[in-house]
Amino acid sequence: MDNWYDRHILPHLLDFACGLKPMRRQREKVVPKARGVVLEIGIGTGLNLPHYKAEQIVSLTGLDPSVQMHPKALQRLTKTGLTLTMMPVGAEGIPLPDASVDTVVMTYTLCTIPDPLQALKEIRRVLKAEGKLLFTEHARAPDESVRRWQDRLQPVWGKLAGGCHLGRDIQGLLEQAGFSFTQIDMRYLPGPKPLTFNVWGEAYRSTETD
Repeated sequence: MDNWYDRHILPHLLDFACGLKPMRRQREKVVPKARGVVLEIGIGTGLNLPHYKAEQIVSLTGLDPSVQMHPKALQRLTKTGLTLTMMPVGAEGIPLPDASVDTVVMTYTLCTIPDPLQALKEIRRVLKAEGKLLFTEHARAPDESVRRWQDRLQPVWGKLAGGCHLGRDIQGLLEQAGFSFTQIDMRYLPGPKPLTFNVWGEAYRSTETD
């Protein structure tokens, strides 16, 4: 049953939920800043593709182990003028050379990666010294009452939403993996607070951990 749900229901559910207007506006804040050699982590159904500026992109690689999401992404690709290379692998082991990527894009992805810290270390490894990680993620809320609801909802939410974790400390994970911030913002988006606390911005490789 789980495999049937993951193959046939989950791609459409995530495409709908992650395409809602508040999340689309978050994508619009970060994705157009991508340039050069670009790697998108968790490309999913390709919801970011319309937001790239094709004239700024040298190459675009989309990484996502959920191959059931790929057909929708390739369908969206046809309207963008972009060329995309798909990698059906997880972010914990990115098959790219060290310091080979100008921009990494990660939107609503870190919540579902089984080992987020290892994935962020891999992202840091493939980024050039002057490269940027552009991100927007939902995260652990700052209010204790909301955090309690995130914890209560997690067992059911995780099963329905493809392993998504509502309450990961995104900023803390980035810092632990060796990133510093050019810009970081956070606030609740419209909607139920346990689901809508967002953190977004630009991060770069901190030299302190080199």
